[in-house]
Amino acid sequence: MTHIFIWIITFVSIAGVIIRPFNIPEAVWAVSGALLLLIFQLLSVSEGVSGIAKGLDVYLFLTGMMLLAETAREEGLFDWLAAHATKRAEGSASRLFLLIYLVGVVVTTFLSNDATAVVLTPAVAAAVNAAKVKNPLPYLFICAFIANAASFVLPISNPANLVIYGSHMPPLLAWLAQYTLPSLVSIGVTYAVLRFTQREALTESVETAIAIPALSPGGRLAILGIAATAVVLLVSSALDRPLGLPTAITGILTTVLVLIRARLNPLVVIKEVSWSVLPLVAGLFVLVEALVKTGLIQQLTTLLHDSTTRSIAMTTWVSGIGVALTCNLVNNLPAGLIAGTVVQVSQVPDVIKSAILIGIDLGPNLSVTGSLATILWLVALRREGQQVSAWAFLKLGIPVMLTALLFTLGTVWLYYRLA
Repeated sequence: MTHIFIWIITFVSIAGVIIRPFNIPEAVWAVSGALLLLIFQLLSVSEGVSGIAKGLDVYLFLTGMMLLAETAREEGLFDWLAAHATKRAEGSASRLFLLIYLVGVVVTTFLSNDATAVVLTPAVAAAVNAAKVKNPLPYLFICAFIANAASFVLPISNPANLVIYGSHMPPLLAWLAQYTLPSLVSIGVTYAVLRFTQREALTESVETAIAIPALSPGGRLAILGIAATAVVLLVSSALDRPLGLPTAITGILTTVLVLIRARLNPLVVIKEVSWSVLPLVAGLFVLVEALVKTGLIQQLTTLLHDSTTRSIAMTTWVSGIGVALTCNLVNNLPAGLIAGTVVQVSQVPDVIKSAILIGIDLGPNLSVTGSLATILWLVALRREGQQVSAWAFLKLGIPVMLTALLFTLGTVWLYYRLA
């Protein structure tokens, strides 16, 4: 009976995060579910604290990235970048769409998918505003979809990659050999389908007479801070070190230097950061901790082992697609934690491990709450005065995600068949 109550509370909490009934923030639903588990003693206080503690690296990472993004916004960096991008589009909506997409690939690759949602979204909002486009959503959708589609180019492109492999992360060259082609397929197919679905909105012309604003000294410092963060992330990944603390340090340091240089009140930046994301993540970690108590890990480990014994090919496809769909039911952060534990215990072949990682990374493109990056994107959208319903995103996510997922999994399967 205890297990049933855990599942009910978890289901209702995650449903609240996804649907946001009465416009109650996502964090309220996740934290409320975690508190109910503790109040009804379905989870002990020590287990709850343990669940929260497991997310420490994620909290640090998000803190650094959100401070970087808000500091850059305050100093006009996004307006400056937007003006340059719009000018290079030379009046073509299609060219502006492609430019934004390519920038999204670079940001996701070297700064992670969460950074794309936090850092790129306000920059794109500024770009489409400068371009005076009538419908900004097609361009803003790029930030959500590329954040997941390009999130396995490098190990640091998505923190979930580190969770899946744990202490058995492949060397960088081995990773590139294994994931470069699937990444290119994922990025290419996602662009093609997204571009096709938005073709009508991209027939309009965009503004060509764009004035390039002067970049403030604080803005230049923000650029250096973002570049330093990218370098720190690459080095940390190469040394197999957690990414959270270095990101938090570079983010805080950049913010402090900019505030001193611009003589700004720290509250100007701090009060604008979407801090509610942190309790949201903490609540999800607690919900996962409760699910582990139901014996879910043992059941999934046995299922994966038995399925692999019967057919590696079938298990590759079923696990990749199954995990991708599951991410949209429970979010890829808890799904990644569970999948990572199961994979490390099961010791499955590399082809299945790759399929599961791709499902965790690419699968969330189906729904608004499939990944933390997409939730961060939604938060950023609201700050820009834009709203996207769960249904509107799902209608777009079905063709974009499913097509890219099938092509990418097929590429992985062929790679291992021919290797």
